[in-house]
Amino acid sequence: MPVIRRPSLVAALRRILLPVLGAALLTGAFGAAPASADDSEVTWGVRAVADSQSTERQNYAYDVDPGEELEDAIVITNHGTGTLALDLYAADGFTTSSGQLDALPRAETSVALGTWITPSTDQVEIPAGGSVEVAFTVAVPADATPGDYAGAILTSLVHAQTDSGVDVDRRLGIRVHLRVSGELNPALTVDQQQITYTGSLVPFDTGHAEVTYTVHNTGNTRLSAGQQVVVSGVFGLGRIELHPQDVPELLPGESWTVTVPTDGVFPLLRLTAAVTLSPLSPDGLDSGTDLAAVHAHAWTWAVPWSQLALLLLVAGGTVLIVRTTRRRRAHREQVLVEAAVAQALRDRAAAAPESPSAGLPTGPTQAVEPESAAPRT
Repeated sequence: MPVIRRPSLVAALRRILLPVLGAALLTGAFGAAPASADDSEVTWGVRAVADSQSTERQNYAYDVDPGEELEDAIVITNHGTGTLALDLYAADGFTTSSGQLDALPRAETSVALGTWITPSTDQVEIPAGGSVEVAFTVAVPADATPGDYAGAILTSLVHAQTDSGVDVDRRLGIRVHLRVSGELNPALTVDQQQITYTGSLVPFDTGHAEVTYTVHNTGNTRLSAGQQVVVSGVFGLGRIELHPQDVPELLPGESWTVTVPTDGVFPLLRLTAAVTLSPLSPDGLDSGTDLAAVHAHAWTWAVPWSQLALLLLVAGGTVLIVRTTRRRRAHREQVLVEAAVAQALRDRAAAAPESPSAGLPTGPTQAVEPESAAPRT
């Protein structure tokens, strides 16, 4: 969720007040609102007086020079059935986490436009069904720096909640936009950009990426911005183009955190997020210069772990099968060789010449001389 950085005191006060006030505070803070007779609701309305051309205004907008002073007025109407006593004061403006302009609570000290606006009275009483017009002065310091300022002139009724012991400040007001003349310098920057990736345990399935970054208004004019986020792998593979909701109008010095979730992202080893902002000036206001696009990049590793695990499993199984097959083949060959050798020995034994006859002496023999013939007489 986008977040505007505000002091902790403001955050604490708003956590207490907003659940009670609801839409009455957020919607009514900068516009007229009819009210019911219920003490727990706003029972008055506010509006800006018509300008010199009798034109109704939704808010106050001024272009002034440093040191200039001007006067204006606010009309307050009591819609209730009894006399209404209200406080009247001015406060600096800021952008809320929902992208709307709000004003500082009375407990927090204003430092800019809220100190330049001075109502002619800080309290007013309005009879039932009646209206009063209260003048106020806007005095711009001579050393005011050029650029845009925002605030509000507010009416306030503090209602004590006896059961909880908490005083609830119900406010209605009208926003004030003021531009001090001089050199304008519109500028947005993108900081703290990062992209994270979470892969799937299912091989060949896509994963989830999340791109976060902070937009800073580092210039001196009010700016909003269109957004484009492109997530892609190496060589632009698996490109996904996203168009998040526009950055709301930021006052000078404010920041806005953006989170862009992205599904269907393939693990392509290196994942890049390219952010492009298109700055926009408020309608009817000159930015003073051409508003160039702002670019930023971030990257992260997107390793396909499940695919690698499957590949290793397949490779290991293949090696095991090959080795087992080889061992079996070698064993069969050894069996065949041994059988062949045994057969050869048997064949050789069968083909050998017969041994001498039985009964014949087998030891050494002695030659027998033949008897000589007897001499004849």
